[in-house]
Amino acid sequence: MAALCVILVFFSKLCGLLGQSVVQPKALVTAQLGDTVTLPCFYQDDGVPTVSWMKQPLGQKPQPVAKMLNYQSDAEFLNEFKNSTRLRAKTAKGSFNLTVSHVEPSDSATYYCTFIHYQEISFGEGTTLMVMGPESQSRTVVLQQPESESVQPGDSVTLQCTVHTETCAGEHSVHWFRPGSGESPPGIIHTHGHRSDECQRSSGTVSPTQSCVYNFPKRILSLSDAGTYYCAVATCGEILFGNGTKLDFKASGNEAFLYCLAGALALSVILHIVLALSRRKNCENCKASR
Repeated sequence: MAALCVILVFFSKLCGLLGQSVVQPKALVTAQLGDTVTLPCFYQDDGVPTVSWMKQPLGQKPQPVAKMLNYQSDAEFLNEFKNSTRLRAKTAKGSFNLTVSHVEPSDSATYYCTFIHYQEISFGEGTTLMVMGPESQSRTVVLQQPESESVQPGDSVTLQCTVHTETCAGEHSVHWFRPGSGESPPGIIHTHGHRSDECQRSSGTVSPTQSCVYNFPKRILSLSDAGTYYCAVATCGEILFGNGTKLDFKASGNEAFLYCLAGALALSVILHIVLALSRRKNCENCKASR
């Protein structure tokens, strides 16, 4: 039964992708400093379109990165990306993939693939690149709680982000986002308007530290609210990410029974179709042998 549910979900997602002009299959890409990552983009090629990549750092305006007039031409990098040796774009019919090598903290952003055809522009849902480093230059640590939690529609949960910093105290902004949420700015679902909900300074240590706690209450309305929520902290010229809080949808007993019933019904219909086709083929073979 579980396998059947997985198949049904897969086909529902596939049908959704087929109806889009631009498809960015990866909503989130995480990388360590120095890694090389590729951001894929696929589009419906039915002419000579213009396809481009745009970069939108957290809380900033979108920046054009590269464009391609048709799949037979080479990509043209724009503005400050024009002479970059870390960016490459691979073009083919129906695809325009962006590769970033030796990633740096400044590469953290949401990248949009856009498609222009007959003066109409279509956007992909965006791919968020999170560059994680072993240590922050500003000696800041971002912790998220809880790591995961099971929820049902109607539940209320509180996501918590704690920022421990030794330098640039107070000079940070905090955002909550969920990749692929469709929100604008990209994936951002909440921004704390003030520096902190509660900040405490510890002077008993060799290097005085400041701990700020940010709470984000979230009400679960539907299945679409499930996913991984990240706390992003912009501080001292860099963006730091928490490890994320995953909200899993847990079906109630009645809902689980309905899912199983629906799955059993679907399986029964499939078996009936297979048996009917098998009988028809056998009958045709019998007629042919007479």
